[in-house]
Amino acid sequence: MPKHAQKPFLCSPEEYKMFKARKHEFPLGKKTYVMGILNYTPDSFSDGGLYNNPKAAVEHALEMQEYGADIIDIGANSTRPDAVILSAEEEKERLAPVLEVLCGELSAAVSVDTFYPICAKAALEAGADIINDVSGVFNPEIAELCKKYSAGYIVMHNPCGSAQAAEYPDGVVNEVRRFFLDTLSLAAQSGLPKSQLCLDMGLGFGKCYEDNLELLKDTQWLKFKGVALLAAGSRKRFIGTASGTQESEKRDAGTVAAHTAAIAGGADIIRVHDAFAAVQGARVADAIYRGKING
Repeated sequence: MPKHAQKPFLCSPEEYKMFKARKHEFPLGKKTYVMGILNYTPDSFSDGGLYNNPKAAVEHALEMQEYGADIIDIGANSTRPDAVILSAEEEKERLAPVLEVLCGELSAAVSVDTFYPICAKAALEAGADIINDVSGVFNPEIAELCKKYSAGYIVMHNPCGSAQAAEYPDGVVNEVRRFFLDTLSLAAQSGLPKSQLCLDMGLGFGKCYEDNLELLKDTQWLKFKGVALLAAGSRKRFIGTASGTQESEKRDAGTVAAHTAAIAGGADIIRVHDAFAAVQGARVADAIYRGKING
């Protein structure tokens, strides 16, 4: 158990809160929300190049929505270890043709994966509901934009800015908890409502194999009342290592297992490539851990 740990996530119904993203409201603790990944890139580690044109991207987003995805997360910058990072202007230019169409076509919330304030601003102006920032720092400029547009802001633990593993002398769970507490403090100072903040434990970012498993085993110590928690382990290397599966596109069953552990610990949102499998897995996990019957 982490030092100075709070009570695990379990709380009474009256303590449930919302994650709010413009017109979308996600009551916390009632069910698990599925965020479908839309890689609008030529070089993402799993499905880069498959949806790298507006028509294919919109069709895939609508397909994930039909499968039950609550949020569609589009990104134009790959986070694979050897990827070439686009500049802010390049990312903005790549996203522009598809983003406005997505915001007009989808009933699901639209999330944009970016750490550039200029891209966040353009995305919110186009109608995006959530900014998903994987930089590993709380960005006051992005927070201010999210506050202005009543959008959701996802902040991820990423100490290295990459997949390179970091050292955690006090343990990875304690480190991520401290980061979350610091982020909550910075959000409060910025005036961003807690209901618009979502914390991401950063699976696969700055973590070794054992670190990722530790976070999934002890997810309950990363859950704070009234704050959304996201787990994004989809098809990542640690799942391949645990399952003995080299090909990333064949790791969806392992992804469901990993995310079930996160749901058991209180994760509210899971970010996935395979929305169909994830929705089914989340519904079963919710029936077990939240007592929710879907259908």
